[in-house]
Amino acid sequence: MEKVKLIECINTWQGEGPNVGQRMLLCRFKYCNLRCPWCDTRVKMRAEQEAEFNIPQLQEIIDNEKVGLMITGGEPTFSAPQNNQFNSTSLMLTELYYPIANVETNGYMLLHLMEVVRDDKPVNYIYSPKLFNGKDLETAISNIQILIKRPHFHNVFLKPVCEPTTEVIEFLKFLNHVQFPHNQVYLMIQGKSREELLKNAPDVFDMAEEYKFNISSREHLIFDFV
Repeated sequence: MEKVKLIECINTWQGEGPNVGQRMLLCRFKYCNLRCPWCDTRVKMRAEQEAEFNIPQLQEIIDNEKVGLMITGGEPTFSAPQNNQFNSTSLMLTELYYPIANVETNGYMLLHLMEVVRDDKPVNYIYSPKLFNGKDLETAISNIQILIKRPHFHNVFLKPVCEPTTEVIEFLKFLNHVQFPHNQVYLMIQGKSREELLKNAPDVFDMAEEYKFNISSREHLIFDFV
């Protein structure tokens, strides 16, 4: 029986993006291709040990608890030598039955994952590009140019971590230029704590107002739940 390795598998609520407040089974992977300095789960990823779960176990939780599925990390599309997270993510999305699934990704292998998972599965791809430099910006723009040509990109939501940097501003301008649906863009405030969110919020609200995008709250940090 195929199993997936996770450092967290608990019932909680969606804290970010378009489905804030919805009950979810959170499945968190350990490894990531990035090392973001403000990652709010970095300590957990480093300290927690992986445990194995099989598909029937996860399906039983979804059925009994009436929850959706949230796959996060780490990076769900990254494969470390210790754990093929891409295969595990595609396995869960393909084999499980759920009312909704949210895949939280930095875009690493997002396009390939969307090719593997059937379009009729109720999956939202929550794409959170990390824009530290010009190369990151080019990659994010390239991904968007491919995504908007897909027949089913209504289930792709953008959730960039926003600071008033050149790369972030250029990305928001690009989204307006290609007319990416504004109701599918949620600007996320950078921070690892409630205090940092409040400090950084004004800049992000200003950007959301200027470019006519949504704001993503971060309820798990504001209200201190997992």
